[in-house]
Amino acid sequence: MPKSKRDKKVSLTKTTKKGLEVKQNLIEELRKCVDTYKYLFILSVENMRNNKLKDVRNAWKHSRIFFGKNKVMMVALGRGPTDEYKDNLHKISKCLRGDVGLLFTNRTREEVNEWFDQFKEMDFARAGNKATFTVTLDEGPLEQFPHSMEPQLRQLGLPTTLKKGVITLLSDYEVCKEGDVLTPEQARILKLFGYEMAEFNVSIKCMWSSESGEFLQLVEKSGKKEETDEEEMEDEDN
Repeated sequence: MPKSKRDKKVSLTKTTKKGLEVKQNLIEELRKCVDTYKYLFILSVENMRNNKLKDVRNAWKHSRIFFGKNKVMMVALGRGPTDEYKDNLHKISKCLRGDVGLLFTNRTREEVNEWFDQFKEMDFARAGNKATFTVTLDEGPLEQFPHSMEPQLRQLGLPTTLKKGVITLLSDYEVCKEGDVLTPEQARILKLFGYEMAEFNVSIKCMWSSESGEFLQLVEKSGKKEETDEEEMEDEDN
């Protein structure tokens, strides 16, 4: 009986080695940035969008930004006082949770805060986001859509029909109420009708100075930014 081509053993050695090399290169690159730049900031992103993040990268070409692979970044900086690359970097590692990234730069804290405070862009909400306002569609023709889209709109739950080749909404339709957690269908309808509810914005969680080794955490409460200095962070470690 001839041997099946599918019955072929594939060694994962090369794949594993390549993965390890990628991680090791990232660790080395991060540590090189620690040695090169004056400041390290943790950026926290709300409503992550790759195209918006690309705009941020383009605006900060004079610096370095890293997103993704939080665990590898923690290894590079150090998880604790005993294995940290430089003093207090393990405190930065503790903030690497969720949609966050590292910004290495020579720009001051004031310059960084000012730029990111102003950088806010609207985008379409996704399923799971909360509706920021109520949207109701009025009864009548929907001339912005080609007639071929009528089945798609009806499938999304809209009470539509074709009248003389024009998609028509048979009655007023409430897409969502303010505060609703959006379903995939609601998010799709909002996008089709051009309602943007998601604000892409970046906030600064904390910073570290290479010159002094000082760690500073920025905590947002009641719309105000409060500072938690190094001594308070020590209490959390104990």
